[in-house]
Amino acid sequence: MFNKVLIANRGEIALRIIRACRELGIRTVAVYSEADRESLHVRFADEHICIGPPNPVDSYLSAPRIIAAAEITNADAIHPGYGFLAENAKFAEVCETCNIRFIGPTSETIGRMGDKVTARKIAKEGGVPVLPSSEGAVASLKEAISAAKDIGGYPVILKAAGGGGGRGMRVVRSEGEMAGALRTAQAEARAAFKSNDIYVEKLVEKARHVEVQILGDHSGNVVHLGERDCSAQRRYQKLLEESPASGLSSKTRRRIWDAGVKCARAVNYHSAGTVEFLVAPSGDFYFLEMNTRIQVEHPVTEMVTGIDLIAEQIRVAAGEKLRFRQKDLRFSGHAIECRINAEDPTNGFSPCAGTMEAFHPAGGLGVRVDTHGYTDYKIPPHYDSLIAKLIVHASTREEAIGRMRRALDEFIIEGVKTTIPFHQKLLNHPTFLEGDVHTGYVDEILAEGTRVEF
Repeated sequence: MFNKVLIANRGEIALRIIRACRELGIRTVAVYSEADRESLHVRFADEHICIGPPNPVDSYLSAPRIIAAAEITNADAIHPGYGFLAENAKFAEVCETCNIRFIGPTSETIGRMGDKVTARKIAKEGGVPVLPSSEGAVASLKEAISAAKDIGGYPVILKAAGGGGGRGMRVVRSEGEMAGALRTAQAEARAAFKSNDIYVEKLVEKARHVEVQILGDHSGNVVHLGERDCSAQRRYQKLLEESPASGLSSKTRRRIWDAGVKCARAVNYHSAGTVEFLVAPSGDFYFLEMNTRIQVEHPVTEMVTGIDLIAEQIRVAAGEKLRFRQKDLRFSGHAIECRINAEDPTNGFSPCAGTMEAFHPAGGLGVRVDTHGYTDYKIPPHYDSLIAKLIVHASTREEAIGRMRRALDEFIIEGVKTTIPFHQKLLNHPTFLEGDVHTGYVDEILAEGTRVEF
């Protein structure tokens, strides 16, 4: 096992990793920018070191500064969390070169699955269903139009080959829309991923976003820990997740589990990872992408399985085998997670940096709050707006919804606008209650009428 782990991240995920390390008897090092000097992950780590100014490029995205911090503190492993450098193959390779264990898959795996075109080929070769798409990146408008015809016509979606988070993605419903959409997608991809490679994929209308949690070790053992429904999205950004996914037939559910394991085996995967799928109204499903890191929404899986995913990820990185087989895993009840962001839902979900004058998280039976927030904490404007993850667990979906409503009512944050009112609206909307969801249903709810009241 490791002696000391450096956490190359901030916020609630950094605190989550510190807690897992402490229970495993591992010392921790927190890195922080000047804007995060008062953050809780700095307070609770065994050691801490400032790595630069608030701008992420000069701190949390600076591989040289993070490696230097690891060497100065004699850390023998780095946990990247999610975001920032978590899926950066070059950073993982630098860790390997410096004999610092990267807590995640190999740099080769990250690179292969981080390129969506390559990932699709791997999934297809592994027997996982994929959507019709262009064979590779399209370099011109002519190629994009030709690819759209070859895969069955419109609607299609343009996607950045190295993308994520909704950047470099555009829906195209006719040939006349292709030129503008391609220019925009390429510009976004170039700005976000330093590559304007775009591929064309058939669009599935009213599809659900369902993902499978995977764990693999260095001995070739791979298990799934069930699925999560992440269809509650706004502009491709997840807002609420739940496990299990409601409304899936037992047959479809098991086929999705098997497909997730097949994909992981096809790339010889070890560590925690997630295989994401689009599920059509017909029940057919297709590979979307693989995230080679821990997910923001991992707590809902922990709640229904009782497995500490961060701890298992660390154990695998240290060379240990998985401590359980597929047949040993049991799924219990239903879990829901609401992402509480410092955003104003009445103003297009614009970020709201500032001081939280009051902060009272919800509690009680079956309620978990992962947060780095506290009263008088100043939310910096430089980073993601997530300030807390509110997770509930109950015997059934209906009971979990009732518990989440109660928890949202108890969660008090004053001084900044948050998405709590949005979640309260969503948790009472007929579409959500019926479980008849798809990736566009939140936008449809927000578009109801001329004004959405929160």
